[in-house]
Amino acid sequence: MKEFKNVYVFNHPLIKHKIAILRDKNTGMKEFRELIEEITTIMTYESMADVALQPVRIETPLEVTTQYKVPEESIAIVPILRAGLGMVNGVHKVFPTAKVGHIGMYRDEETLEPQEYYCKLPDGIEKKTVFLVDPMLATGGSACDALDALKKRGCKKIKFMAIIGAPEGVEKVATAHPDVPVYVSTLDRCLNENGYILPGLGDAGDRLFGTK
Repeated sequence: MKEFKNVYVFNHPLIKHKIAILRDKNTGMKEFRELIEEITTIMTYESMADVALQPVRIETPLEVTTQYKVPEESIAIVPILRAGLGMVNGVHKVFPTAKVGHIGMYRDEETLEPQEYYCKLPDGIEKKTVFLVDPMLATGGSACDALDALKKRGCKKIKFMAIIGAPEGVEKVATAHPDVPVYVSTLDRCLNENGYILPGLGDAGDRLFGTK
């Protein structure tokens, strides 16, 4: 895969350790869910490095000082349903007051094309930094459609985070949305004939929620 200026692949030893456990077919639902949250938290720290701050006056026990904070209403999390729900708490651990919206997408099993069936976003979403999250970036179709939906609603600052990315999906999103930073914990080998990532970890939604 060629390099893109808006793609960031993490090379953190702790993330690699957790992904190794995440991939294991014997990892149970509870541990799988906890690992998704933990990896997301680490990714959020990194991806928030350029988030805007505002000066505030703080009174310490000794004096008044100027410090800097992320404005309370400036962050929103939008998971792509359903697997993206597993990443929400990971972002909330870093920024617990972030508002949460939802975008529902499903993949047509024959065409592999994404279909939108639900979209509910916080008020003022167009003024916020939006973290669009989905554990798996496979074909890139759902991510591109979700980004299109956010942009149609006025969102101008969006960051996309996925835990596992396929080269095909990463390239599609990076090309279609060069203004959106794309963060992935690891870049896998390829997609199989059914659109699943290899080596991957199976269906993230099934493993998160114990349903098919």
